[in-house]
Amino acid sequence: MPADGARPPQSLLARERERLASYRFGLRVSERGVVSSIGDGVVWIDGLPSAQMDEVVAFANGSEAVVFHLARDRLGAIILRDAPGLMAGVEATLPGHGLGIGVSDDLIGRVIDPLGAALDGRAAPEIPGRHPLDALSPPITRRDFVDEPLYTGNKVIDTMVPIGKGQRQLLIGDNGTGKSALALDAVLNQAGRNVRCVYVMIGQKRSSVARTIATLRDRGALAYTCVVVAEATAPPGMKYLAPFAGCAVAEQWMQAGGDTLVVYDDLTTHARAYRELSLLLQRPPGREAYPGDIFYLHARLLERSTRLNAAAGGGSMTALPIVETEQGEIAAYIPTNLISITDGQIYLDTRLFARGVLPAIDISRSVSRIGGKAQEEAIKKEAGRLKLDYLQFLELEVFTRFGAKLEASVEERIRRGRLLREVLKQEQLDPQRPAAHMAWLVAFNDGLLNGMEGDALRDALARLRQGAESSSLTVTSGRERWARSVRNWLEG
Repeated sequence: MPADGARPPQSLLARERERLASYRFGLRVSERGVVSSIGDGVVWIDGLPSAQMDEVVAFANGSEAVVFHLARDRLGAIILRDAPGLMAGVEATLPGHGLGIGVSDDLIGRVIDPLGAALDGRAAPEIPGRHPLDALSPPITRRDFVDEPLYTGNKVIDTMVPIGKGQRQLLIGDNGTGKSALALDAVLNQAGRNVRCVYVMIGQKRSSVARTIATLRDRGALAYTCVVVAEATAPPGMKYLAPFAGCAVAEQWMQAGGDTLVVYDDLTTHARAYRELSLLLQRPPGREAYPGDIFYLHARLLERSTRLNAAAGGGSMTALPIVETEQGEIAAYIPTNLISITDGQIYLDTRLFARGVLPAIDISRSVSRIGGKAQEEAIKKEAGRLKLDYLQFLELEVFTRFGAKLEASVEERIRRGRLLREVLKQEQLDPQRPAAHMAWLVAFNDGLLNGMEGDALRDALARLRQGAESSSLTVTSGRERWARSVRNWLEG
């Protein structure tokens, strides 16, 4: 009772009566653990015999960790939130739940960490309920065929290496070849397409994170994008959880019937963080010191990307994982793992980048195994022989270095190949609509760009793009209408 003799509020009395009415005598068992050692983002705990993998551990000082390793007499956990005072002897308990993240439309336009805390200086999103970070992938009975295109705005990808909604397409190449720029263009191109995006940044410098967020904001892409960040200074546990948090956000939107695109930038850093945690927790190392379950780690992440059938809501999650190679070595451990998991790869080459062929996509090494079934029929027909002719041109171009005399037909194919290479060049942060792709495809196939080069070619392509984007023509408007319009745009 208060010191002044006043009676407590009726609501308080009612709660106390309810609590006493529901109280029952009985034996209650609870577990208490004790921190035995801590360091490098890892904490060892004695006790807690019923702890399970991926279960959250709470400490008396307010810190949190997640169970990552179970030994005979103790358990190892990776620190998620490190409050002051976490040291040996601190008590640990099990709250009884695993890792999850709150997901709703309130996350659109937000920058969050892998646990859902706000990083954009705004109030934390208040979201009821939580979606598990690590969940089983949808069974095959809930999946549908990939038959709808997801346009990236890139000339090479949308015509010769197409991507469908629900596909997992790997972006692979050396550092500095433009992988992140390509993924960013794909996000920017989803404006007005009713596709929600999740951009996951793993282990990147704060300046790179700020630049990417500024680009998304300036281009209006934050209106449909959520950014999940575990920057370079974050604990390895946060880097490990970042792609799973981004996948959980996109997965919840997919299960609600929406189309989503998630970018993992990049999974090489993610694999290194997982290796660091595994070695700190004394797991046996394997090839390149990675633990034996590194393949399963990325497989269970990327298998959650799919297209659901109508009975399951009809949503889709398209994944663009990024992996870094060293000196073009795609046969390294992590790249080969991801190539075998995904539905195709887009390879960016340092030699093409150095020669100014941008984007530096090596068409001979790039493939989309299922995207062709999702491609628009009109674009598929126009681009039908484009990739084959370009690959043949690359082989024939080698002979020109020897100064050998070539047949007229061979010289014509080389001229056409060089023209196509110039047509496919594209500026960064400049995605193009499908109508613009259709315009230059028709013009190229009809020979309307033959003989053009330099400023004349760039001016012609600009007129084609402007005409296509300002007209009422769609990809399905018919070949004759397109051919007639393309001629008018070039002549006008």
